[in-house]
Amino acid sequence: MGNRLSKIYTRTGDDGTTGLGDGTRVAKDDARVEAYGTVDEANCTIGLILAVPGLPKAIVDCLVEVQHDLFDLGGELCIPGMTLIQPSHVERLEKALDGFNDPLPPLKDFILPGGGPAAAACHLARTTVRRAERRVWTLAAETPISPEPARYLNRLSGLLCVLARVLARHENGSEVIWSRGRQAAG
Repeated sequence: MGNRLSKIYTRTGDDGTTGLGDGTRVAKDDARVEAYGTVDEANCTIGLILAVPGLPKAIVDCLVEVQHDLFDLGGELCIPGMTLIQPSHVERLEKALDGFNDPLPPLKDFILPGGGPAAAACHLARTTVRRAERRVWTLAAETPISPEPARYLNRLSGLLCVLARVLARHENGSEVIWSRGRQAAG
């Protein structure tokens, strides 16, 4: 790893630029910065899930591993030409997704985000990961990058959807199904 900050503020970004991992300075709203910044945000939302007490150990173990992966993924995006996320990372997510999804009933309807604090945080993480995936695709349209970060984020959003379903059952016994055109109680 490169230099570590001994001070939190450096003043080097006061001109609207930031340094990439290779030392290149780019605008703070550069597609690369947007991509790895949104991955960082997604990692924080996963931290919100993990902050809920009483989560099943299998989910905690899975999400802690995901957080480590997301740091690697952000690092890959921060350093042009770097490759850290491998097909094996995507395959591990697919295996976890299948394992958590197999015991669930088939999803026939949309579910409302919520279901308890951990399930709701999981839905928030899912949508943030989807946005991170979109930012990675924006970056990929501008410059060649490995396809694995986008694939990883795509699988991760699916995993978070399934985990939200698992956690809704864990916290409240079920999830709330969306009802089209539902009339407000009055």
